[in-house]
Amino acid sequence: MLKINDIHVYYGAIHAIKGVSFEVHEGEVVALIGANGAGKSTILKTVSGLMHPRSGSVSFMGQDITHMEAHRLVKQGLAHVPEGRRIFLQMTVQENLEMGAFTRKDVSKDDLDMVFEQFPRLKERRRQVAGTLSGGEQQMLAMSRALMSHPKLMMLDEPSMGLAPILVDQIFDIIRTLHKNGTTILLVEQNASKALEIADRAYVLETGSITLSGSGAELANSDDVKKAYLGG
Repeated sequence: MLKINDIHVYYGAIHAIKGVSFEVHEGEVVALIGANGAGKSTILKTVSGLMHPRSGSVSFMGQDITHMEAHRLVKQGLAHVPEGRRIFLQMTVQENLEMGAFTRKDVSKDDLDMVFEQFPRLKERRRQVAGTLSGGEQQMLAMSRALMSHPKLMMLDEPSMGLAPILVDQIFDIIRTLHKNGTTILLVEQNASKALEIADRAYVLETGSITLSGSGAELANSDDVKKAYLGG
């Protein structure tokens, strides 16, 4: 479904991503783990058209999207839930959800009902201003807003960041449900143990390069990963 081939990405003179290649197959949960500053978010921004590689290529559903604009990628079925949620704080919950469907012309009440079925807490707060929601509720809103575009692939950037442990568990339960319902997921997450628990496959990123890859279970049992990311 998604193929990243030897991409090199720069911030000015800084070589942030150094020849990264990986794939995401339909129906998978694939995790990118690594320390803060390893380049995980940069990769997602490059895939979603917010940044462009200096060299290398990105393809989605067999189409080269290396230099495609972000709004066109949403239409193609690729949704990006950014780090920090980035919801529209002054809008209501429902208005945020409607913004998530801005590339579609066939939005119906059924779309909202589908989201509210998966996120009943948001249904209770549909008229509430989004900036007054708790951190966990804002993360749910960011994920459900992305769902409104009917994505084939959802990219989640640090969905558990800043949340209390009980909310982290809730967010990962929601990710499992989204996956079970047919959404392919590329997950960037500093909580490596949680990410590897749900990942079919995973990649370890260090200073802009992939240093390890394997199934979620293999990496969870790797001594290097345990020492670096799991406190083992």
